[in-house]
Amino acid sequence: MGKPRFTEEFKIDAIKQITERGYSVADVSKRLGVSTHSLYGWIKRYSVSPNNTAKDDQSAEIRRLKQELVRVTEERDILKKATAYFARDAK
Repeated sequence: MGKPRFTEEFKIDAIKQITERGYSVADVSKRLGVSTHSLYGWIKRYSVSPNNTAKDDQSAEIRRLKQELVRVTEERDILKKATAYFARDAK
């Protein structure tokens, strides 16, 4: 007799009872016959927390800003070289 296998749908429904309906992990654990340890693992795996989406948004913004910094730095360097070139010709 091995460990019971639960479907993805069962796990997601169990998580929804905790996150959306407000039941405690202990209550859901008793009702469904699943260990609290398993439930916490499923929550970690299947639920998307606002912090994760915020971190993803911040990562995307950081990438965009780094690309813009590279572009602006290249433009600045080109303008410096052009200024030096025209200043030399003016003399």
